[in-house]
Amino acid sequence: MIASKAASLFLRRSIPTAAAAATRSNAGRTIGAASGARMMSSDTVTFDLTGSFETYKLDTAPNDTIEMTKEELLEHFELMYTMRRMEITCDNEYKARAIRGFCHLYDGQEAVATGINAAFDPEDSWITSYRCHCTALARGGSVASVLGELFGNVDGQTQGKGGSMHFYNKAHNFFGGQGIVGAQVPVGLGLAFANHYNATPGKPMQVAIACYGDGAANQGQIWESANMASLWKLPMIFCIENNHYGMGTSIDRHSSHSDYYKMGNHIPGVRMDGMNVLAVKEGMRFVKDYVGQGNGPMYVEMMTYRYHGHSMSDPGTTYRNREEIALTRSTRDPLEFVKKTLIEAGFADAEQIKETEKRIRKEVAEQVKLAKSSSPPTIEPHLFQYVYSKDGGKEQNEFPPHVRMPDFAKSKWY
Repeated sequence: MIASKAASLFLRRSIPTAAAAATRSNAGRTIGAASGARMMSSDTVTFDLTGSFETYKLDTAPNDTIEMTKEELLEHFELMYTMRRMEITCDNEYKARAIRGFCHLYDGQEAVATGINAAFDPEDSWITSYRCHCTALARGGSVASVLGELFGNVDGQTQGKGGSMHFYNKAHNFFGGQGIVGAQVPVGLGLAFANHYNATPGKPMQVAIACYGDGAANQGQIWESANMASLWKLPMIFCIENNHYGMGTSIDRHSSHSDYYKMGNHIPGVRMDGMNVLAVKEGMRFVKDYVGQGNGPMYVEMMTYRYHGHSMSDPGTTYRNREEIALTRSTRDPLEFVKKTLIEAGFADAEQIKETEKRIRKEVAEQVKLAKSSSPPTIEPHLFQYVYSKDGGKEQNEFPPHVRMPDFAKSKWY
């Protein structure tokens, strides 16, 4: 079992259920969810988040409540369930050898990406690690574009050239997954600098977030980035997705300091329940507002958990036991939390949720077929595109004048 104090708190913490503190505003009345009212409604419900946050060097904190409508919560559930089904499909396709190479799955951590996305504006910048399929989906992608990329086909999000670790969608301000551990953080710092530079005086800045795992948290490039972000008061969020194992090494064995939200020294921090999408959404709303107002950077620690191993080559059970994984699935699963919340708030019943899941499973299967119907990129033009640009990157359609091939006689001139 996980031994660290932080992880133990994560497993023991009892987050109140939706019904325990939900109130519905209806025609000027407040109705406690415990009253037994089960009517389907689009009213706004207030949920209690007590115990979801811990702060460091802050005079304020995220709210202990959040208001949600039926439409908002259903939207979060549908995105999270799509993520889950997509990653399960990736697992199956990898085992069938339709996906090759590295493949790092996100199932178990869906509440983190969904909550961040819900709190952010489309103009905010986001960069993450190589565990990036679900972030790519949240930031303007589709199941077909994600799976197409994993299959190495030209209709994938980066035209089959990036693969599992290198998604990218500049139009939606998603600046990709990074194949090198921690390398996304200095790039995220550059995004924060750009947002600071381009900000309109007197108005909140767009923020930048760099997500990385606990295994990367002690890297020197992150300390250097934090120093610059603090010196220049950049709108930068250092987000540690603490799933408790850096590859196959527990946090107690690889980090002398496991309270990652305190790692910024004088930089303030927030630890939040990364298995509760409502807590992540409210927490990130608070963080975005703080750094966007010019107060400088902030550290965020998401207490989360991955169900799969570090990658598909890792069974995930040599450094932790199956009972630990089963315990988390049964008591802390982010999807089961949202389903229970929907039911207890009177937003949906079990049968409606099952129908939604059935529809999403069908949609994912159709998107996988669409991804498979594409073809791999060809040498011409796909291999030589995006080498030179004649218009500052708007249309990368200029080939290099000469491409040297291994057999010189087959070299290309344009």
